[in-house]
Amino acid sequence: MHLSKFSYRLSLVLLGIIMGLCVPQNLVAQRKKASVKDSLPKASIEYFKENYLRAEDYVYKPNIKTVLFYREGFVLTSPIINLNGEEKLVLDFDDLDGTYKRMRYTLIHCDANWAPSDLMPNEYLNGFYDDDIRDYKFSFNTLQKYIHYTITLPTERMTPILSGNYLLKVYMEDNPDDLVLTRRMMIVDPKVTINAVVKQPTIVEYRNYKQEVDFSIDKTGYTINNPYQDLKIVVQQNGRWDNAILNLKPLYIKGDILDYNYEEENVFTGGNIFRWFDIKGMNFYTEFIQKIVKDSIGYEVFLKDEERKTFKVFVSQKDINGRMFIKSDDNIKDNDIEAEYVYVHFFLKYEAPLTGGNLYILGALTDWAYSKEAKLSYNYNRRGYEATLYLKQGYYNYQYVYLDNTSHAGDETLVEGMHYETDNEYTIYAYTREQGKMYDVLVGLKQFNTFSK
Repeated sequence: MHLSKFSYRLSLVLLGIIMGLCVPQNLVAQRKKASVKDSLPKASIEYFKENYLRAEDYVYKPNIKTVLFYREGFVLTSPIINLNGEEKLVLDFDDLDGTYKRMRYTLIHCDANWAPSDLMPNEYLNGFYDDDIRDYKFSFNTLQKYIHYTITLPTERMTPILSGNYLLKVYMEDNPDDLVLTRRMMIVDPKVTINAVVKQPTIVEYRNYKQEVDFSIDKTGYTINNPYQDLKIVVQQNGRWDNAILNLKPLYIKGDILDYNYEEENVFTGGNIFRWFDIKGMNFYTEFIQKIVKDSIGYEVFLKDEERKTFKVFVSQKDINGRMFIKSDDNIKDNDIEAEYVYVHFFLKYEAPLTGGNLYILGALTDWAYSKEAKLSYNYNRRGYEATLYLKQGYYNYQYVYLDNTSHAGDETLVEGMHYETDNEYTIYAYTREQGKMYDVLVGLKQFNTFSK
């Protein structure tokens, strides 16, 4: 049954009301001789801090793992499609409880700042406003039992009809407040052209360490009455939102060309090539694997001890910019349901614990988030930081990033160093609020790499 306009808006306010079970402490911090389902604690007060709707990529239940959201046919892409185009987006995830649950999903239109738009669902969706997840498969011949769920959209049952930011929300049965996961997605209606280049910074002291993202917007044929007020720009590096550059204004306007050739406001740290490990095969050791242990309940992979790269010479190599690629080389037919789950142990040598903040493993393997699961703890006996993640077989990129207690943006340079030569991926989003409308539309988008031609 569709909500009235008043009821729908009231429901947005009530999304933060507490309902359901808590998100327990790090499931993989210690390895227990039991299934994931058996190891989950009962409801606790932690729920009141965890299970509210977040307009970000977030997993609300600890049994949900390996969430991938990409353009159909291109698993290493971002969840971005064109309005009224032929492309589709695919969401994949696993439920490690191993028992089927009825889940539903919906889409929430958001503004450029990821706050829900003041729109009714029928104003941005054709068809149903929510739907069941019908595509699921049980794991086969794996030590860790799980169910693999898939959502493909748009569909004939649910089609977005506006451009802009959307939040895909998955929840349990018919209770929209019993959240499973959320994922950001973007639908672009290209009305402007963005031209961009990455170059060595104009400021001399930055030249060897940072990257300057210069760009211009050509709005020929499209009316933006006041670009200084009506146009909202976001510049994103790799998959990170914490260090995105927001609210850049045109430096100058010449006819239909808006120029954003700044010297400092559009500068990112260059960072370094992502670290990586390969756990596609459990019968052989790849480059950064020290040891693989198997027993009756599963596998443990111990990565080789790692060091800071802060003062090391830059070495260029190909990476996948922090993403993950799920695959098993262990003679299987379907990676979705036959790949194993593995405890992966990380250790970073560090002479003394840091004060004033914490170190995290950052990348798609941790949802690009500074979560409890991603946080490293200091081992005084081994003199270094350690963490354990429970991951599906595949190829993974990651970095060690420091987050100061007073900041929302992490600093990868403390451990990884920073170099102008690093190949990073950048995305520029251009939003505007057209005259007479009460929502933001995404009218321009540009994805490119540091050394794109």
